[in-house]
Amino acid sequence: MRPFTYERPADIANATSAGSVPGARFIAGGTNLLDLMKIDVEKPAHLIDVSRLPLSEVSETDAGGLRIGAMVSNADLAAHARVRERYPMLSLALLNGASAQLRNQATTGGNLLQRTRCPYFYDTAKPCNKRQPGSGCSAMQGFNRMHAIIGASEACIAVHPSDMAVAMSALDAQIEVRSPGGAMRTVAIDELLRLPEDEPQRDHTLSTGELITAVTLPPPPPGKQTYRKVRDRASFAFALVSVAAVVDAEGGRVRSARFALGGVAHRPWRSLPAEQALSGQAARHAVYEAAATVALTGAQGHGHNDFKIPLATRTVARALSDVTGRG
Repeated sequence: MRPFTYERPADIANATSAGSVPGARFIAGGTNLLDLMKIDVEKPAHLIDVSRLPLSEVSETDAGGLRIGAMVSNADLAAHARVRERYPMLSLALLNGASAQLRNQATTGGNLLQRTRCPYFYDTAKPCNKRQPGSGCSAMQGFNRMHAIIGASEACIAVHPSDMAVAMSALDAQIEVRSPGGAMRTVAIDELLRLPEDEPQRDHTLSTGELITAVTLPPPPPGKQTYRKVRDRASFAFALVSVAAVVDAEGGRVRSARFALGGVAHRPWRSLPAEQALSGQAARHAVYEAAATVALTGAQGHGHNDFKIPLATRTVARALSDVTGRG
C-alpha cells in the first residue's frame, strides 16, 4: 500500500471541497477501496473519511417513499422495518449481497460505487482497460465465466457486482449528489452507473469532488416483489445472474411489471420494451420467458459465459412466476 494523507471532514461542504483535489478519494466503510489499495490497483494520494457525516438516517418522503442516507449500512437498511414491509426486494438483495460482517460495514453510497470484481482488473500483471486505458481487455480472450453478456464493448466485458443496485434499479431509485460549492443534483440510478463503451475506466457519471448524500425511493410500485440470485455457492458469492422483479397481476393477467437483471452487464440491466410487453398478457411462465428474451436482445457470450444467456432467460421467468404463483 502506498503512502497517503487522511482527513475526516466535519460537514458535507468541507468533504466535497477536499474531494475536488486531484488524487483525493472518499472512503466510508472501505470494504472495496482498501482491498484495491493493498494490491496497488487504487492509488489515492489523499483519503477523505465521510463515515461520520450526518447521512445515516432513513426517513419518509412527502411523496410516500423513503430517503436513505448514503452512510446507512447495508445491514441496517436490510433490517429496516419500512424497507422490509414496502420494498422487500431491496431487503432480499442486501441479505444476498455479502457476509454479515461486510453488511455491517458497507454503506449505501459505497455499495453503488464499488468496482468490478473482474480478476483481470485485480491482477496488475494483466492488461485491463479499466485499470489502464488502452492496454486491452484480458477477459475478452481469457476466462470470462462471470462476465457481461449484454451492454459490453470491445474495451470491457466486466459486470457491476452490486446486488443492492439491481433492486434499486427496479425501484426507479434517484441518487442525490452534492457538488463542491454546495450545488445538489438528482440523477436516476441507471444514469449514475454507465456502460463501458470506449471509456471503461469511468464506472459512473459523477464529477470530481461530487459526493452521494442519499438515495430516494419512490412509493412502492403495485404488486408483489422478489429478488432471485443464481450463484456458485449459497453465501458470499457474486451473482452469475440475479433478478429483482415486481409484478401486479389480477385475474390471471399482468397489469404491470418491472424487472432488473444483475450479473449480466456493467450496470443493472433494465428493458422497458420487455416490461411494457408484459402489460395485459396472461400471467404464465411462457409469457415471462418471452419477455426475458426481449430483455436480452443482443446478448452475446464470450465463450465461458455463453451459458448465462439461457440462464438469464430462465431466471427472469422464474422470478416473475414466483411473484404471481404461475409456475
